Amino acid sequence: MAKIFQVSARAGMTRVVEPVARGLLRAGVTPNAVTVAGTLGVLVGALGFGARGHLVAGALIVTAFALTDLLDGTMARMSGGSTRFGAFLDSSMDRVADSAVFGAVAFYLATEGDRAGVAAALVCLAAGGLVSYVKARAEGLGMTCNVGIAERTERLLIVGVGGLLAGFGLDVALPIALWLLAAVSIFTVGQRMAHVHRQARQLPTAPGGQG
Repeated sequence: MAKIFQVSARAGMTRVVEPVARGLLRAGVTPNAVTVAGTLGVLVGALGFGARGHLVAGALIVTAFALTDLLDGTMARMSGGSTRFGAFLDSSMDRVADSAVFGAVAFYLATEGDRAGVAAALVCLAAGGLVSYVKARAEGLGMTCNVGIAERTERLLIVGVGGLLAGFGLDVALPIALWLLAAVSIFTVGQRMAHVHRQARQLPTAPGGQG
């Protein structure tokens, strides 16, 4: 269901994003510049607002700038396809943005004395990075790993909804969202490792050994 929702949402957003992408390309803006600008916007929303307890503003700013993930991809496609460095930069900036979001949430909850919430945010931070790492490592070894119920879009959506509800007075919503996200992230890691294991049994030994 998450995959269906994500594909449908992206199809709808593309009709809005494409004119903006064309305009930026005509103005000489590169996809890489949009990637960096989007990450800086997420940092402002997460660290400048969310970490200080302005949860509604922080969630809205983070969501708005997170949408540049779709914009820079559209620009890259229109300009002839993503370069190797562009793909590397996009993935790296995603990790920076995710770290800022969950670090800001953990900091805010720590100031509120919510130790369980802080623990959940740290689990989300670690598990989210592992979700991405498992996929990248598998693809680096020549296998596919496009599976899982909690990819980046779903993870940001869950924490964003929790932050918005908490900002409107439902304080328990954010910890609940974080524990839910922690559970589905860990489950996604398991899904991806099982998927890679099935492929690896049919392939020769990978170079580099274990480590």
